[in-house]
Amino acid sequence: MRLVRGHGGGTALTGTIYERGEEPPSFKGAPDEHAPYVWVCDEFYEVESGGSVTEIDGKEVHVAFESPMPKGFETREQALDAAREHIRTQFARVGVPESEVTFEIIKTEPA
Repeated sequence: MRLVRGHGGGTALTGTIYERGEEPPSFKGAPDEHAPYVWVCDEFYEVESGGSVTEIDGKEVHVAFESPMPKGFETREQALDAAREHIRTQFARVGVPESEVTFEIIKTEPA
């Protein structure tokens, strides 16, 4: 597995790429085409009230989460590109500019 962590606005968002030979989570909406690489990460957006409160760029922001939408890919590079784009999009939804998002990739062993 590879954890793809994006940092921006004083917080972080982490998703997981399951690689060839690893078993991605199985739930409604999970890809069933047995893709060699599967990306799974939360999606969120800013709301006026309710949701979860987090601090971004020094201010409290209310965010609501959507169900993760796993996506399958044929190559690791495709999965990494999609992961970076997904994380940039999530940060943009709460006002963090793309230019301020940095990434780290962490190789882990499945539990």
